[in-house]
Amino acid sequence: MPDDAWSPPAVLLTVDLVILTLRDSRLHVLLVERGEDPFRGMLALPGGFLSHDGEEILDAAHRELSEETALTSGWVHLEQLAVYGRSGRDPRGRVVSVAHLAIAPGLPDPVAGTDATDAAWIPAEAVLSGEAALAFDHHRIVADGIERARTKIEFSALATAFCGESFTIAELQQVYEAVWGTTLDTRNFYRKVQAAKGFIVPVGTDRRSTGGRPARLYRAGPRTVLFPPLIRPAPSTTEENTRGEEE
Repeated sequence: MPDDAWSPPAVLLTVDLVILTLRDSRLHVLLVERGEDPFRGMLALPGGFLSHDGEEILDAAHRELSEETALTSGWVHLEQLAVYGRSGRDPRGRVVSVAHLAIAPGLPDPVAGTDATDAAWIPAEAVLSGEAALAFDHHRIVADGIERARTKIEFSALATAFCGESFTIAELQQVYEAVWGTTLDTRNFYRKVQAAKGFIVPVGTDRRSTGGRPARLYRAGPRTVLFPPLIRPAPSTTEENTRGEEE
């Protein structure tokens, strides 16, 4: 018997962006309000389909960053997060998403564009707790993006991407506390940061007044891998019990 002719299934490709920043010392993620079906009116990650079959995926991520939010991508840390292709994740058909993680300091209020009617910074804990409901499987993508950031700041210099060109160690500690969602001992944090050679380097003799003794300014150093790493504190017994009840 002759083999039946095979044709490839129709698969659409999108990019989605988990954009993180600190606002008022809290971790926030950028969400848009969808202006079109499916899930019209629901919150979702900024993103969209490739504009044409020749567009590179990374170029599409940069384009969506600009079109959906009016944010410039030149000074934003952007990396591929993961691929999400579960059947049924999108009611429009078989849609595979290449999600990206974006991080930058002091990002401005966003301006919605293309198929979004609004855009806003939402506290990360509101998304992780389920208080903010998201369209598609975007809750999982956000959770994966935040966990990627939490893990990478242990072993890499990614935390400096949340800071400006120059920063104090206290401001760097705020990044770790916001991303990890925990309070850190100041002296212990200072010791660990100083022990990670090449992680941060002083900015000349400039100092920033913090209300008390002026604090020395630093910038990102040449090392991208931290040694020794800054290990995330284990959650307390109370936090573990609470998480177990939620699950």
